[in-house]
Amino acid sequence: MINSLQPQTDGGRLLKILKNESRCTGCRTCQLICALSHYEENNPKKAAIGVRGQFPAPGGYKISLCTQCGKCIKACPTGAISNVDGVIKIDEDKCDYCLACVEACPFDAIFVHRDFRVPFICDLCGECVEICPTKALYWRQ
Repeated sequence: MINSLQPQTDGGRLLKILKNESRCTGCRTCQLICALSHYEENNPKKAAIGVRGQFPAPGGYKISLCTQCGKCIKACPTGAISNVDGVIKIDEDKCDYCLACVEACPFDAIFVHRDFRVPFICDLCGECVEICPTKALYWRQ
């Protein structure tokens, strides 16, 4: 990751990113800002958030976003994934790219890209929340 951004807080309390999929129009602005903010690239495939159309049924868009649930931590056989001050982090030196974390994630929110030697996950920087034109993404303590 080129730019490691800080998670958003409110009075010292870590904020979580939540979603309202009924508001999502599929514009993928969230993916673009994520990739631009972290990798300085206009490449939504390098975003730590996913947006997929669900057509023709049930219609609408599915947003894949890390809830920081920690199931990936339990699934990682090398101990490469940990919770650091409320944010899930992947240690590149410990990760063997087995992808057990990707399989274990119930939210499809751990991503891989051929340019990276480890999976990547949302760091709660909130750039997506700030730019979402329909407020499909929002903050909650």
